[in-house]
Amino acid sequence: MKVVIQKSGQAKVKINGKTHSEIEEGLVILLGIKTGDTEKDIDYLVEKIINLRLFEEGEKHFEKSLLEKNKQALVISQFTLYGDCKKGRRPDFVLSARSEEAKPLYEKFLEKLSEKGIEVKSGIFGAMMDVHLINKGPITIILES
Repeated sequence: MKVVIQKSGQAKVKINGKTHSEIEEGLVILLGIKTGDTEKDIDYLVEKIINLRLFEEGEKHFEKSLLEKNKQALVISQFTLYGDCKKGRRPDFVLSARSEEAKPLYEKFLEKLSEKGIEVKSGIFGAMMDVHLINKGPITIILES
């Protein structure tokens, strides 16, 4: 399981031209699920994400976590994080989990993040989405379980 985390000043996801979800300051989390990922991968990433010190406290940067600052998270399913571009010109997504395996894990990820006290917004699994983001910093972190 892989995530790309971006600190946001504001973010929203649009589907068919209509705003589906939006957050103010918080984290945008792009979640890639590969074949063989399990709930253990979710547990590891959720704990890491909520406790990463990515937010400022006064003049100090990287002092407080998502949990400590009580910020929101916008989670978007992103199977392309496991695209392999080593051969040819078209990405190969053979490592990405199929929908029937990935969707329950995506939903469990949302649930576990929410259980930790984070206000979670999301896109729609498998939908074509437009993600609008004001990346603060810019701060972008990549984590993999």
